[in-house]
Amino acid sequence: MKKIVLTLALAFVATVGFSQTEEELKGQLGAAKDSIAAIQGRADAIQGAIDALPGWKKGAFGTIGANLSSFNNWYGQGTPDLSSGNIGVTVNAFANLNEEKFFWRNSGNINLGWVKFDDKNDDTDDDSFKQGTDVFNVSSLYGRKLSEKWAISGLGEYRTTILNNFNDPGYLDFGVGATWTPIADLVVVIHPLNYNFVFSKGESVFESSLGAKIVADYTRQIGAVNFKSNLSMFQSYKSGNYSNTTWINSFGYTLWNGIGLGFEFGLRDNKQEALNNALTRAIPDPTATFDNVDNKLQTYFLIGLNYSL
Repeated sequence: MKKIVLTLALAFVATVGFSQTEEELKGQLGAAKDSIAAIQGRADAIQGAIDALPGWKKGAFGTIGANLSSFNNWYGQGTPDLSSGNIGVTVNAFANLNEEKFFWRNSGNINLGWVKFDDKNDDTDDDSFKQGTDVFNVSSLYGRKLSEKWAISGLGEYRTTILNNFNDPGYLDFGVGATWTPIADLVVVIHPLNYNFVFSKGESVFESSLGAKIVADYTRQIGAVNFKSNLSMFQSYKSGNYSNTTWINSFGYTLWNGIGLGFEFGLRDNKQEALNNALTRAIPDPTATFDNVDNKLQTYFLIGLNYSL
């Protein structure tokens, strides 16, 4: 009986001891997490001070995505002998100069994609990669500072495609106005005087016009995360048919040695492009006009490996 009582007592003591040890460990873990958060906060503050220093700041990151497949005698699908693929590459680069009385911000975005769908049993089928996504955008913003958050500025921005129909259309914006920088990583451009030059070949629906330009750009790196969101809007004073909007968002998460996971998606609204497509596609609609064209929202996205420089 004494042995049983002694065994139960030892088991109780061991259980209590383990419980106390677990609570102590949890307490130590909580304190360690608080310390990590405090250290990260100090590191972010130091990085913010570094970013605010005068001089050039340069960087680049992007995403590479690929999906290749081949089927032979795969009778469960409609095309049993098939070779297909999808390859995409994006690049986001910037070079910004910040001085006491002025700033100069330069950025570029490229998104190129190719797709392939080859039916091996169809000799007339095209077995090559075809151009898919095609986006090219560069901009340069110069500003003379009036205060910490406001500046008089001038902006030049060029957008087109480069794999196919280069500069057809192409958009070149020149404008002046004000730039607002409410926080370190957000730049808002408000230019009420902007001319949107539109380039195209032959007879087309594209037309240049005077209007207002609004750009909002947020670019930031937080630890292993790169983030960039750019919204570019042109509102034509001549007609809403000549207005356009492009919004591109890029994310990158670095896992090891500058390589990680990336995601980019873009949205565009452009009625001139919608009408041009309706009039020039494989089966054109000769009755299409600005009044009846179906101006659908243009979108693209890419998921793949991310790289940062």
